[in-house]
Amino acid sequence: MTQLRLLFGSVVFLAAFLLFLVEPMAARQLLPSLGGSAAVWITCLVFFQTALLLGYLYAHWLGQRRSGILNLLPFACAIASAAIWMATGISNFGGADHPILTVFRVLGLFIGLPFIVLAATSPLLQVWWTRIEPGKIPYRLYALSNLASLLALGLYPALVEPMLTLHMQRIVWSAAFFAFVLLFAYLARAVPAAPPPEIAAPDAAVPTSLRWNKALWVLLPMGAAMQLSAVTSYLTANVAAIPLLWVLPLGVYLLTLILAFQFRMALPWAIVARFMVVLLGGLAYSLSNTNAGWPLWVSLLFFLAELFFACIFCHTAAVGLKPQRASESTLFYLLFAAGGALGSFWIGIASPMVLRYNLDLPITFLVTALLALLVNWRGGWSQRMLWLVASGAMLVLVFWVRTAYQRDTLMAVRNFYASLRVTQNHSYPGATVRTLSNGSIEHGTQIFGTEELRHTPTTYYAPDSGVGLALRFCCKGRAKNIGVIGLGAGTIAAYGLPGDHIRFYDINPAVEPIARNVFTYIHDSSAQVDVLTGDARRTLERSAPQNFDVLVVDAFSGDAIPVHLLTTEAMDLYRRQLAPGGIVAFHVSNRHVNLGPPIGLLADAAGMEAKVFATFADDKSGFASPGEYGSTWILVSTNHEFFQLPEVRVHANPVQPKAGLRVWTDDYSSLLPVLRW
Repeated sequence: MTQLRLLFGSVVFLAAFLLFLVEPMAARQLLPSLGGSAAVWITCLVFFQTALLLGYLYAHWLGQRRSGILNLLPFACAIASAAIWMATGISNFGGADHPILTVFRVLGLFIGLPFIVLAATSPLLQVWWTRIEPGKIPYRLYALSNLASLLALGLYPALVEPMLTLHMQRIVWSAAFFAFVLLFAYLARAVPAAPPPEIAAPDAAVPTSLRWNKALWVLLPMGAAMQLSAVTSYLTANVAAIPLLWVLPLGVYLLTLILAFQFRMALPWAIVARFMVVLLGGLAYSLSNTNAGWPLWVSLLFFLAELFFACIFCHTAAVGLKPQRASESTLFYLLFAAGGALGSFWIGIASPMVLRYNLDLPITFLVTALLALLVNWRGGWSQRMLWLVASGAMLVLVFWVRTAYQRDTLMAVRNFYASLRVTQNHSYPGATVRTLSNGSIEHGTQIFGTEELRHTPTTYYAPDSGVGLALRFCCKGRAKNIGVIGLGAGTIAAYGLPGDHIRFYDINPAVEPIARNVFTYIHDSSAQVDVLTGDARRTLERSAPQNFDVLVVDAFSGDAIPVHLLTTEAMDLYRRQLAPGGIVAFHVSNRHVNLGPPIGLLADAAGMEAKVFATFADDKSGFASPGEYGSTWILVSTNHEFFQLPEVRVHANPVQPKAGLRVWTDDYSSLLPVLRW
């Protein structure tokens, strides 16, 4: 019996470990097809929650069958699917025009069946265990599976990604999956074909679960999933654009599952409720002040604490209502997963389609308060009044935040790729300033005052910036041909002169109408300007050589660094698109990631020269140009004469290498070694 217990635990642990190991692996391989968008992970999360639901549905069906080895056809199909994924990967499947459908289609095709089989393991084995050892349902196996998930989540960015190529990751994962299938098949043979009599006829001793309880099995996990998705989205877009930041909210979410199922925490609800109200109130204040912010560590602490208390409440309350009948255990997990799928679907897919502003977090706070009101309705008038007031306050918050977003806002648009907002204020003396932003990240400003100010390139593109130097001195005496990856407000068009040609590439179709109609850089430019929508690398791969004098790569300011634009294969593509002596200008202004060393390695591998150009404010006079921001650019070229120009050489600095860093390829990259801790 001890060996059988160990085998049950090992299979559950391995299944959950592989489940959460494949999630970042698959999302990582999807990024090139979708331009490195931060929304890729949130949409992947919706897919994983939906696949989890299908896995639990399969477990519920299979758990009712009399044979433990019945219908192994899905396992055979899963093995074939894993073998195909191991051999081919998924990085060459495009679909930026329909990103949500692409995520579901590609993930469903390559890892859908293995994921469903792995997801079904924990609830199914709990039912099987009751056939061997009658008694209470072993819900702690679910806690063990979440412990394995948490371990895989931490190991992937820390060890797996830095040490293994994507191809090797697929091989190792697929081999482990094949081992899991063998262990599962062996275990299935050891499970009796039917449960013992005391489990087969439980009605005499154990009552059925109430319909109200079954409704809460859906609603409470839905609230927790909304918290996870909304907090992750808000943190990465508005608090700190830090790569891998999504690991922290997901880790907190898994921790609450472990605590709820393993330790069955008896919460001191009166204390927890007051903590939640204080946290919700504090975060409500933060949300309503859209142009103000707290220190980074304070924001992270508050949001993660709120996520912890909200999820521990939802999960503990749901586990407290779990069934005692073995025949209902898979139904419990099925409805639990249905709630998770509903919550992530609303935040990841439905909300960007129906809401102009990002109101996900205040709506999630409202849902959490309403759930607390439902669960604690029988807890006396003090609890009722507490959560009635809290629910009313959260409802007011939804409208308050919407009003705050409308303040100074000329227009707002939201889609898969971004939540874009154009604001207008009078921050520059005697002039009007328009700013395009996605969350806390600014993608360009323009000063509307005098004619000279309106034509002045601002923010990171000022004349003394790296890209300003490249555009001013690359082609003296002749017309320029310029390519720009990343449109923003179209600021670089301000450098266009008669006879010049500027081509912008941007994956987000919502950006071009803003750049053309709200800002005037493109309209006022003397150059011929066109814009191509779609992932820049995919578009350049399909096009003939463009002979760019300067190719600007400006897509690295957010949390989801599009690494596929920083590989040896990408650099080879850039070289094919450059004119002789052309310059690749990488914009690497980023507080959290030091992209200098990887770009330096790429330049060395391509036989090119790389120099860093950084601008900082002078304490006495500020910046040299109106509206200028501090910036860091790396210019890469074979044109040694350009770097020796006096106007350029005075600003140039060598790229500082980083020991132990490997050159990035399409098959290998890791952001962890270049994070600024």
